[in-house]
Amino acid sequence: MDTAPNYSDSEERNYTIFAFTENKVGLLNRIVIIFTRRHINIESLTASESEVPGVYRYTIIIRARYEQVEKLVKQISKQVDVLRASFYPEDETVFQEMALYKIPMTSLISGHEVEKIVRDSYARILTVDPQYIIIEKTGHLEETKALFEQLKPFGILQFSRSGRVAITKHMKDLSTYLREQAEAHL
Repeated sequence: MDTAPNYSDSEERNYTIFAFTENKVGLLNRIVIIFTRRHINIESLTASESEVPGVYRYTIIIRARYEQVEKLVKQISKQVDVLRASFYPEDETVFQEMALYKIPMTSLISGHEVEKIVRDSYARILTVDPQYIIIEKTGHLEETKALFEQLKPFGILQFSRSGRVAITKHMKDLSTYLREQAEAHL
């Protein structure tokens, strides 16, 4: 972020931190230690390849004050193998999570209620097995939690939710940024 938004110093809010890095062993550990030293809990962490070959993206969600996040990102940026780190408040990102729910097949056979819940929540049935069904829901945390609560009476055998995947609404694309950096160092 280029300019500090008008947030209260003591006001905690959710922030999304993006770190673009080379794929090096131990780098994630070094980044996580930065949070540990500052006693800041990571709510969600997702790592994946970015749109630029050989460059990886860490998407880290934390709840903290603006000044704390600003210091964290500066320290992350100083790490060797980190190409770029930035942060954004929740309202400046588009994000989703994915959840999987495994429930007994008897829940589906016993009536149409599970099918209606799946349809009404914009989820979908991924796998049908003689013993169980697996349902997938993509959405925000509140939506995946709500579906969990609706399916709970049917007996959830297993549940797994991904970390948040996010992109910013206003960020210059990474490939343009990397090209500008390369030209600046020539």
